[in-house]
Amino acid sequence: MARRYFGTDGVRGKVGETPITPDFVMRLGYAAGLALVRREHLPAGERPAVLIGKDTRISGYMLEAALESGFSAAGVDVMLAGPVPTPAVAYLTRALRLQAGVVISASHNPYFDNGIKFFSANGTKLPDAVELEIEEWVDRPMGCVDSANLGKARRIEDAAGRYIEFCKSTFPNELDLRGMRIALDCAHGAAYHIAPSVFHELGAEVFPVGVSPNGLNINDGVGATRPESLRRAVLESRADIGIALDGDGDRLIMVDAAGETYDGDKLLYVIARDRKAAGTLDGVVGTLMSNLGFEHAIDRLGVPFDRAKVGDRYVLELLHRRGWKLGGENSGHIICLDCHTTGDGIVSALQVLTALKRHGQTLAEACSDLVFYPQKLINVRLPAGFDWQSASAIAKAEAGAAAELGSEGRVLLRPSGTEPLLRVMVEGADAERVERLAREIAGVVEQAVA
Repeated sequence: MARRYFGTDGVRGKVGETPITPDFVMRLGYAAGLALVRREHLPAGERPAVLIGKDTRISGYMLEAALESGFSAAGVDVMLAGPVPTPAVAYLTRALRLQAGVVISASHNPYFDNGIKFFSANGTKLPDAVELEIEEWVDRPMGCVDSANLGKARRIEDAAGRYIEFCKSTFPNELDLRGMRIALDCAHGAAYHIAPSVFHELGAEVFPVGVSPNGLNINDGVGATRPESLRRAVLESRADIGIALDGDGDRLIMVDAAGETYDGDKLLYVIARDRKAAGTLDGVVGTLMSNLGFEHAIDRLGVPFDRAKVGDRYVLELLHRRGWKLGGENSGHIICLDCHTTGDGIVSALQVLTALKRHGQTLAEACSDLVFYPQKLINVRLPAGFDWQSASAIAKAEAGAAAELGSEGRVLLRPSGTEPLLRVMVEGADAERVERLAREIAGVVEQAVA
């Protein structure tokens, strides 16, 4: 069955436009509540309970109230965590033995976007069957249980503290960060009041950036998608290392003392190399966007490698299918299943720092075996309803570029799962050729949509 509202990362869009409107989100909460009531077999008199967390967007206040109303009308209790990272909701849902967790966030998108994503009781993304069941109910007329059965709501005052302690628990007891100077960019997002405490309490001297949210500045020139802000902070503070998260705290980019940026592929390699040395690595999952140089480096470690579709939910699915623990995307989503059930920027940063501490290396030294192929990514905006796969000119340009590259590169065209964009990626041994071919294909796409 085709999905109408759920994408690869929940329901997302521009605030004020369907589906991110108060009435729709209330119905979404009601539909999700009905699905929980139908699926959960709780003792008589006990209601299902969900946790709601959000990032720092101004629209979070409105959408939180709408969700709360919908769940209450369905007879589901609500616990409000306030602004916390997405992975904090996954952790707290599991730790508090709740039936589901809900995050109000549009991750790295601008403040005027927002979204709703769900976690199961196990702290993992909802199964497809549950999302389809919610979609089945959401367009039906909304009802309400009897007043005596309405869901109640309460705020969890110690949500941030609980999650801070969880993050610290993933860092080895025998290690600390004393003497380390860390520049930390929280993107004016959900981790602004959490991440600095984690690294400070482990002993680091922290130089925070992006920790003054006002509802409108989330991801605005800061965070994992704008690493130049972190680079400046590292150089100005003479930090040993820089850490950048995105608006909801599940994505990670790092910068070394020289100002060099390290993406998800490089950071995943540092973690994989450490786990291989410790004898705890069975395999690594990347995505279709993972650099060929990364794949070759993992192969040199003697470790199996597999590619998932782009999207952390697909990385997670493949990890479970293969029985492995480590995977991620070059965008900075890194999943360490030996630490958490989902991708977590803070936890992933701690795993990188663990590897550097254990081996007494800098990021540059830990990545010295990596030789990346030049890769060019161009985003082309698509009009609503445009079927790019049926455009013969685009198919011809893609095939021609692939033939020119041969075995020395790759061409990948894929739609974004969160925005109306077609991502054109070309990778190969020769940088000039890669740049030219990517621009040629993007030009053809732009002409086709004009």
